[in-house]
Amino acid sequence: MGEIEFVREPAGASARRAPLVRSRFHPPPGRFDGCFTTFYHLDLETRAGGQVEDYLQPEWANIRFFAGARPFAEIGSSRIDGPRFSATGPSSRPCRFRLGTSRMWGIGFLPVGWARFVEAEAYDLANVVCDGEAHPAFARFAPLCETLCDPEASLDEQYAAILGWMDALMRSNRDEPKIVRVHEALVSGACASVADIAEASGMSIRTLERVCRRYFGFTPKLLMRRQRFMRSLSAFMLRDGSRWTEAMDGHYHDQAQFTREFREFMTMNPSDYAALDHPILSAFMEARAKAWGSAAQTLDRPAR
Repeated sequence: MGEIEFVREPAGASARRAPLVRSRFHPPPGRFDGCFTTFYHLDLETRAGGQVEDYLQPEWANIRFFAGARPFAEIGSSRIDGPRFSATGPSSRPCRFRLGTSRMWGIGFLPVGWARFVEAEAYDLANVVCDGEAHPAFARFAPLCETLCDPEASLDEQYAAILGWMDALMRSNRDEPKIVRVHEALVSGACASVADIAEASGMSIRTLERVCRRYFGFTPKLLMRRQRFMRSLSAFMLRDGSRWTEAMDGHYHDQAQFTREFREFMTMNPSDYAALDHPILSAFMEARAKAWGSAAQTLDRPAR
């Protein structure tokens, strides 16, 4: 499967203010199976030189390269303002960002990808957003700036640069079979407890905790809760006009529990989130679901 492109044209009464969003999804070649969510390119055109603001949901680690306007982004007390190469560790909090007209390449790392490409413990970089060129865990990707941040470079040249650099950096990791089993247990949605994940993964709870800390960034319990939350949030975002009660995952006991977890993961109430404009995220999630089969990174299976 080759590149898949989606364009959302502004429509309705707010069209004059709404940005034009063009998303292109490039499936990684087979040699990278299980490493990346996808390689994606985003063209954002804002109106009258303005900026858009949105909230990224909790996700796996990402690196992003900008040609044009540069981002402001924050996760909790961690923030950046104006780097051409931004990097985030795995997150359990929203990333608030602002961006003007720009072209962006994004690369999302699944836990196996973290194991093969990032020489740092994921737990230490959880909920961190940083300047990728300055951070020791991500500086190894900085040479990609030369091509990906060049507005004159073609998309084909940029995609080739990504593949070449990832080929040069990739190293196998002996924990990969364990990582895949844990990831599959999390994504399946069948596990209701940490003990269930450990049993499905074929390992002790102590080993499970070590693997999750090193490659996933969070405790098994938090990862399980994050998956449940993201299944609900994605269902809501993809069903225009739906109610939260229709999108809630079946593992929630009641709406009160869901509301508590929503506040924890998104730092706001569900009603407040629903009232916000999502000029980039709603378009991107819709396109991603059509192109990739899942609307969010955290819902991707460990290998395709």
